[in-house]
Amino acid sequence: MGAEGPAAAGVPVAAAAGAQGDGAAPRTVFDLVEGAARARPDAVYALDAEGRHALTFAALRASCGAVQARLRALGSAPRDTVSLIMPNGLATLQWLLGAMHGGWCVNPVNLLSQPEQMRYVLAHSDCKVVCTSPDWEAPVQALLPALGRPVALQVVDPARPVGTSAAAAAQTDGPAGAPPPRPDAVALLMYTSGTTGQPKGVMLTQGNLAANAQAISAEHGLGPGDRVLGVLPLYHINAFAVTMLAPLAHGGSVVLPPKFSAGQFWNQAVERQCTWINVVPTMIAFLLDAAAQGGAPPRERLAGIRLCRSASSALPPEHHRAFEATFGIGIVETMGLTETVAPSFSNPLEAARRKVGSVGRASGGEACILGRDLRPMRDDQTGQTGELAIRGPHVMRGYYKNPEATAAAFTPDGWLRTGDLGHRDADGFYFVTGRIKELIIKGGENIAPREIDEALLKHPAVLDAAAFGLPDPHYGQEVAACVVLREGAARSVAEVAALQRELLAHGEAELGRFKAPRLLRIVPELPRGPSGKVQRLKLVEMFVPAAR
Repeated sequence: MGAEGPAAAGVPVAAAAGAQGDGAAPRTVFDLVEGAARARPDAVYALDAEGRHALTFAALRASCGAVQARLRALGSAPRDTVSLIMPNGLATLQWLLGAMHGGWCVNPVNLLSQPEQMRYVLAHSDCKVVCTSPDWEAPVQALLPALGRPVALQVVDPARPVGTSAAAAAQTDGPAGAPPPRPDAVALLMYTSGTTGQPKGVMLTQGNLAANAQAISAEHGLGPGDRVLGVLPLYHINAFAVTMLAPLAHGGSVVLPPKFSAGQFWNQAVERQCTWINVVPTMIAFLLDAAAQGGAPPRERLAGIRLCRSASSALPPEHHRAFEATFGIGIVETMGLTETVAPSFSNPLEAARRKVGSVGRASGGEACILGRDLRPMRDDQTGQTGELAIRGPHVMRGYYKNPEATAAAFTPDGWLRTGDLGHRDADGFYFVTGRIKELIIKGGENIAPREIDEALLKHPAVLDAAAFGLPDPHYGQEVAACVVLREGAARSVAEVAALQRELLAHGEAELGRFKAPRLLRIVPELPRGPSGKVQRLKLVEMFVPAAR
């Protein structure tokens, strides 16, 4: 990571401690790989959606040696950063795990980034090697001269598993005398996609990753017989932690399609014998829309899937109930951040104890609601709105080369500020109502955008919705919204205009005149970050010219 890496981050000790364990429990990604290979060497760890290639735990461990040998041949060494610009595939997974197993830091780059954003990430990360797929080779080659330092390029076919030679496999333990990575070593540098300014590089340690892999496995009662359909991209923290690392902790397996397809999703899950699925709310909306168009399989075909895990952002209750009614699969709603290795809240595994509309209770660490003084609210303040905060072994070390942002992210007593507004009920369940920066303040009254979203989603023509505040000379802000329609809901310009008026009236009937959107625009899609969260501040930029 270089001289300006973790040591310069200025992180509170409580946030950087990492997982300690008892000596037997995995404390690093190295431990996760080694432990799984010892316990179940011949069991399948990962396979592609077509079932053409399968990777056992023993083969994964051997491929770690091949990856590390190649990284050394490219002139890099443990603690260096390796950037990956690759879609999902078994080779993508092998390069990520092989590098971390050997003590390298991996930097998976968002493939949806604009060229300038990608250039910034490669430049800022101080990567020594860029690993990319053949279709990305030319764009990446064009970016490298602008980095101002030599960077080696490795082209890898993501769908072709990494082969191993005896010599490469023997290097799995590194050169003679090389120690395995420590729990406090930075293993993952993942850049967040902020709505303003340059993305920040989140530093997550070997200990952070190992701790959350174990917490996810325990939270959902996962074991060796469980297989997850991993449709989220591995540059997404949720996929990285939940579908790649957690199976190493519980000895399960992952099916890795190249990307999400609503049309192929259920066949992939059933044909590859998945027992659980891991998605984000946007995917749930697309699966429901496909079902409405006649794309729902018979429920008996899905009987082997015991769990749908919804993650990254709050799931609208209407979609939650509709999914369970349509597919007969219970949803465990969770939420987390890149800064906490994805999940930090989860509903219970037992269906009777879950709460629709809640992101669940603290998972893998502690959580609280901060008051205006940035101190945790007392028990007698249950139900009051404040900022959600998190503390525990899964919390990041800090932001790379950004001590100011790191300091601002933590309270003086070590709580990570999430930027999410919400409250906790008497049972310890947390409810998210919006982002602090996205709160609508109309006439001095606070309005949570999510409340408006959920009201609009009750209309049968609406697939997706996002409310936000627009500048207003009288109220300070006025309520506006963008909606995505279900396929076939409106075909002509006249039908769209009529539906727009109908949705405004629907909003007023659900919310009253004060909270209802005064302006509403129908759009083909909503802007989202890599975690699936709507970027509401970008909607303001899109909407204002039309409002004028």
